[in-house]
Amino acid sequence: MPPTPSGTPPSVIPVFPLTGSLLLPGNLLPLNVFEPRYRNMVADALESGNHIGMIQPFVPQPDNWVETAETASNPDLYPIGCVGKIERSESQPDGRYFVVLRGVSRFRIARELPLCRGYRRVEADYSAFPGDERELASLLDPSRVLRGLRGFAEINSLEFDFDLLGSLPGVILLNGLAAALPFRPAEKQALLEALGPMEREELLLTLMGMGLDALSPDEYYSPPTVH
Repeated sequence: MPPTPSGTPPSVIPVFPLTGSLLLPGNLLPLNVFEPRYRNMVADALESGNHIGMIQPFVPQPDNWVETAETASNPDLYPIGCVGKIERSESQPDGRYFVVLRGVSRFRIARELPLCRGYRRVEADYSAFPGDERELASLLDPSRVLRGLRGFAEINSLEFDFDLLGSLPGVILLNGLAAALPFRPAEKQALLEALGPMEREELLLTLMGMGLDALSPDEYYSPPTVH
């Protein structure tokens, strides 16, 4: 991939499929990368603009799904992900990378390209998300989200530092909770695909009002820091 101007997402990006992981514009996402193909991906990204796309694998229904070695290694992907830029990278003595991505913009997969050193790449179309790079400048009153979170915490016997959360700007609070709360992968995807912060806020409030049900084996939440 040729280098791109700072702040400009490239049209061809490597993608890191990870169930339950949500990257949104402006959010920080830590990743502990140890699988060889993704170590290759990080090494190549550091040489060519620092961009990596985060995207969820699509989990088919069990009754119409026969897993093969190829599909297990390269599962179908949701059509929309979010590209991030590496803000911090530390190589470990055993070859692993610890990286921190900052979300830049959502993208839609235009087409998938052949594998490169074992990892997947796509042509990314950003045209449906023109406001993403300005999302953190959006004004959003955090009071509704905080009220919803208090009810959510009570229903699910969870504890939060509300003094700390109350000090955050509205969009940062909104996107942070959307990424951090353990919703199902499909619910995470819906939060990602929401038109903008106002629509994401409404969906987050709805999901928090529903509480958390036990996840089935096909809907597990996978923390993004342990891949």
